Amino acid sequence: MYAIAVALFMSVYFLVIPVAKYFYDAKGLRKYPNFYTLSGISDLPFVYEAHKGFRSRNLFEAHKKHPVLRIGPNALSYSDPSAIKDIYGHGTACIKDRFYSETGGSHSHLADVVDKKDHARKRKVLSSAYAVKNLEEWEFKVAEVSGKLIKAFDKRCTAPLPPNSLPRKEDLTIDYREWTVLFAAAAIANIGLSEDLGFLNEGSDVVKSESKDGTVKEVSFRECHAATGRVSYQLVWAYDWFKTFKRISKMVSSSYRKMWKLDGDWGGIIYNRATTRLNRYLAGEKLDDFFTAMMEDKNESPHNLEWGEIVAEINIMMNAGHDTTAISLRNVMFFLLKNPHCLTRLRGELDEVLETDEVVAPYGKVKHLPYLRACIDESLRMMPPVIFGLPRRTPVEGMPILDDFVAGDTSVSMSAYVVHHQESIFKDHDTYKPERWLGEDGKALQPFFLPFSTGARGCIGRNISYLEQTVLVASLVHRFEFALPGPDWDPPVRETTNLSPGPMPAKVWRRVIA
Repeated sequence: MYAIAVALFMSVYFLVIPVAKYFYDAKGLRKYPNFYTLSGISDLPFVYEAHKGFRSRNLFEAHKKHPVLRIGPNALSYSDPSAIKDIYGHGTACIKDRFYSETGGSHSHLADVVDKKDHARKRKVLSSAYAVKNLEEWEFKVAEVSGKLIKAFDKRCTAPLPPNSLPRKEDLTIDYREWTVLFAAAAIANIGLSEDLGFLNEGSDVVKSESKDGTVKEVSFRECHAATGRVSYQLVWAYDWFKTFKRISKMVSSSYRKMWKLDGDWGGIIYNRATTRLNRYLAGEKLDDFFTAMMEDKNESPHNLEWGEIVAEINIMMNAGHDTTAISLRNVMFFLLKNPHCLTRLRGELDEVLETDEVVAPYGKVKHLPYLRACIDESLRMMPPVIFGLPRRTPVEGMPILDDFVAGDTSVSMSAYVVHHQESIFKDHDTYKPERWLGEDGKALQPFFLPFSTGARGCIGRNISYLEQTVLVASLVHRFEFALPGPDWDPPVRETTNLSPGPMPAKVWRRVIA
């Protein structure tokens, strides 16, 4: 009788009630086509899709037929660029969705705080750290880290590749993807915490992770970050069941147990960065970095942030601050090597302003180069690092999106990948064409360019990312030649929180500059 009662309860809870809600249709969402057949009844199809690898590309294909798709019982996805301002623009009534509170910690950070007043408070405190004027002051930190990467590549240079030949396996001396991670992590740690992680000296990502009881161990930075970016992303889309799924996954899956452990170690990495920098601050070191900007204003008046909030802000700085830049750096080099005519044009632009013997490109010389910026932006368009539709929630009273009323408390989103590949906006959307960003035509495309999101909740660190990308891409392209394993070589790409490509083995040698 007990088993029958449990089975009856389960069938009513998971089948009868969802089906009844679907047909009752209190919010009027049944008029929208389903992404999956059962998307209007259950969030499980979207959870399943998150496990498959490249969900946004599948969403893009589905959106070719429908500008609005129902991706869950209470969730809509949009592809029409006209909806950008409604969902993400300045003055939108939408707020951050439950995705952020479900995956957040004890204290929210600037990227996941939901309350608009709290967000405004945080942004006011942190805006000085991310201000454009600080770029000139922090350029030397980026140059220092860039110099270390170039030195590492100098050591791994091989003989020039003969024309019309493929590199030998033993000459693929670098994993370019790996080195972009080491660079970006080292750069943001230097900019944000005045810390040298030592990654580029050794070509290793071993870092300390500290538990709350003070126990310290060594872990892999990349392995821990990859796990934390993947494990929540795959399960969170059924918000009501996320915590239950988390407990079950630990019990039934060794793979998930390992990822949750590494996720905890990532928290330890952040905690060790925070305690290490705090001890230096309390010892009286005067350092111009993100941490100091969090602790006090320019007049040295304290901001009095809670310790948990400080740790949370360091978390998002180290997480998003390295990963999106690392992915972008990998992507722009990949597309340049796949499109040699673009690489040739970029080198011509760089050779006009850089001296033959300049190792690290000075930011002042390259920050306004139009084709360099176009190459970076085109890679961000083709494969935006933050690729999934950043979910927002409509206000209680509901609101119009695309002139169509959407009921209150509904999740709405738009994938940057979906927008960036709209043929009506970006002609030849699957072709890498940096020149599309030049001149007045390029300016006209900016409202549809979403690699950093947009509006009041747009990425506050975009200027730092552009600084790092501009200096390093210019330096590497000017100094080195690179070759992929073959002309048709294409790496595996997996969508987690970000669109994360796999290893990128490459041959590197010194360029002969005429």
